Amino acid sequence: MAHVQRFDHIGITVADLDSATAFFVGLGLEVEGTGSVEGEFVETVCGIPGAHCEIAMLQPPDGGSRLELAAFVTPDHVPGSPTAMANELGLRNVSFEVGDLQAAVDAVAADGYGLIGGIGEYQNSVRMAYVRGPEGIIVSLFEQIG
Repeated sequence: MAHVQRFDHIGITVADLDSATAFFVGLGLEVEGTGSVEGEFVETVCGIPGAHCEIAMLQPPDGGSRLELAAFVTPDHVPGSPTAMANELGLRNVSFEVGDLQAAVDAVAADGYGLIGGIGEYQNSVRMAYVRGPEGIIVSLFEQIG
């Protein structure tokens, strides 16, 4: 029996919710909603007593799976590895298809976010690049070319 019915969202914890939200909005995601979560529900789900976080839920223009950004008000966030590479265990990147890879890379570079490596091409079908976004988040951007 299959338990999963659909892919809903990916959640990423950040220290600066406004900066992270602006980065992803700059790539073309839209803010679906924002809010604050605290109390018994979030404490139970996260297993963190006293948990209180601010959330921004973002969605792509096509209405597909969403991206949840959360910043803890309490307790203080625990820093991750801001220079994590793709071979480190755990969630390493979030990926988005773009219409023009070079334009997307140029746009994030204008905001101070750079390539981790370079722009690669795979069998004349896709071009892809990893960008280091806010707080070290690896964002995979790819463009269909074949």
